[in-house]
Amino acid sequence: MKAQLFNEISMDLTRVEADLLQVVSTQDQTLADIGTHLLKAGGKRLRPALFLLAAKTHTYDFTRLLPVAVALELIHMATLVHDDVIDEAQTRRGFTTANTKWGNLTAVLAGDCLFAQSFATISHIADPRIIGTLSQLVSYMCAGEIIQTANTYNVFQTEEDYLARIEKKTANFIAGACELGTYMSAAPETFINAMRDYGHCLGMAFQITDDILDVVASDAQIGKTAGNDLKQGIMTLPIIYALHNSPDRDELCELIGRREMQALDLVKGLEIIRATDAVDYAYGLVNRYIQRSKERISVVRDHALRDSFSRIADFVGQRTY
Repeated sequence: MKAQLFNEISMDLTRVEADLLQVVSTQDQTLADIGTHLLKAGGKRLRPALFLLAAKTHTYDFTRLLPVAVALELIHMATLVHDDVIDEAQTRRGFTTANTKWGNLTAVLAGDCLFAQSFATISHIADPRIIGTLSQLVSYMCAGEIIQTANTYNVFQTEEDYLARIEKKTANFIAGACELGTYMSAAPETFINAMRDYGHCLGMAFQITDDILDVVASDAQIGKTAGNDLKQGIMTLPIIYALHNSPDRDELCELIGRREMQALDLVKGLEIIRATDAVDYAYGLVNRYIQRSKERISVVRDHALRDSFSRIADFVGQRTY
């Protein structure tokens, strides 16, 4: 995926990967083991890739960009570690999660360390907009997670509640990566705003697709336990749609209300959701976000770069993992 979508920056992403490994390997041995384990699990590296591609639109100085690219991925890694603790996840990307392998306490502290390392990586940068943007992104993600945790098993959530939550949890981060890339390439403010909007739409589509896959994909496809959102009482768009539109919504509501959902309960709940047009409805919203993201990249004059941004948007809307 990375080779096909990010060929303009493939060599630079290789350097980002090397620096990530170096950063996580310079701490205590346990921390180094956890960081190395997380990197070996792979990942799309979507955020640093979008950051670098956005910077390609104007003045591209990779040496200056590298620390911020590394910091973006370290922040993302930290949030995944914390998410897995909250969700009690056992696998991610087909690999054992840090909380399963080292325990919740160690995993939480490792995530904290990754956050600290991300800001240490850019501590030499005296630019309040860069520091402020990254700090705000972390705040947004924490707020989104708090809102989600406070509303688990709340069957009265609306689509508007859901969209506001995923904006904080996912979309703002991807938007911020695009914003910082164009800002650091000395792009005009109107261009920066357009690319930020592109990233925001992409992030909304990314999270909705993720939530669709939790309903329709297999464990092997997504590299983690399918149906976990429903089991954990996380009200995603397909679940919310089914709760409002399924003839079996009362049964689905009762299943969710049990909180300790057994295997057969989970199967039944997923069947109820799949029996509606919840998945088609959610994909319809994904497609609208993807279309809006493509409209925003009309500001990119370089045809090859614009094609790259368009291909990434298509991948996000059509991905199966």
